[in-house]
Amino acid sequence: MNPASHRFGSVALLGRPNVGKSTLLNALIGQKISIVSPKPQTTRHRILGILTQPQAQFVFLDTPGLHPGRQRQLNRAMNRVALAALAEVDVIVLVTDARGFGDEDQVALDHAIAVRRPVVLALNKVDALRPRSRLLPALEALAQRHAFAALVPVSATRGANLDRLLAEIEKLLPEGPAVWPEDQVTDRSERFLAAEMVRERLVHALHDEVPYGVSVEIERWQEDDGRIGINAVIWVEREAQRRIVIGEGGARIKGIGRAARLALNELLGRRVHLELWVKVRENWADSEQALRQFGYDQDY
Repeated sequence: MNPASHRFGSVALLGRPNVGKSTLLNALIGQKISIVSPKPQTTRHRILGILTQPQAQFVFLDTPGLHPGRQRQLNRAMNRVALAALAEVDVIVLVTDARGFGDEDQVALDHAIAVRRPVVLALNKVDALRPRSRLLPALEALAQRHAFAALVPVSATRGANLDRLLAEIEKLLPEGPAVWPEDQVTDRSERFLAAEMVRERLVHALHDEVPYGVSVEIERWQEDDGRIGINAVIWVEREAQRRIVIGEGGARIKGIGRAARLALNELLGRRVHLELWVKVRENWADSEQALRQFGYDQDY
């Protein structure tokens, strides 16, 4: 391979909550490194995903969905994570939902334009667009909003048109050698991924506002004879939330632990023994000290 023809660069995935950024990252990388759920604001951290191909190495940054108007410290921290990523990338991929472009999408686009980086628009969830005849008018309307480097309709859940999206991004990356080892797919530790996997199971199991008052902290990680012992604390903001997470007779927390353990067995490729505790820390999402303890200050 001629090093001069090789491309390397970083790419931010930007957009409002629940447009499928994390699903898109996992599909592009070909491995689950960012948790997903149908509920908005699932992603709270900047997740780095690395895709190495013979002719290029892409470093994707999955960012929390931008949600203006939310005043909690956690929300502000998540917005800072998303916006800080824009300053350090070569390309921005604005991810939108094919079923509609709203005010929050425009806010994300305005931030992308402000940093003067090439912007590729990934029109996601085209498989859910009905009727399909709406696709071309939607693309034409979006083209009027900005001089996008490319507009690519995709379906992250079905893996549709991702090759074309990568090809458009590759054109915009600077020439340069790969920086990361070719077999590395993220810079996040297994401990971090384990905490996120537990939180994903919580988000799926809980309803209404409870998932947004939940954080997961790994307190113990011990490897022995091919097994991993993990103790994790689920932090909630109120005693009522603790009771909801535990469930009647501990049924809900047992189900969450079972689902998380199976997911971790697959993710880590080893047998996992998982123990969960639920503790209350009043209003942790408004505490700068708690946010630092839970790692939210390490993303920006």
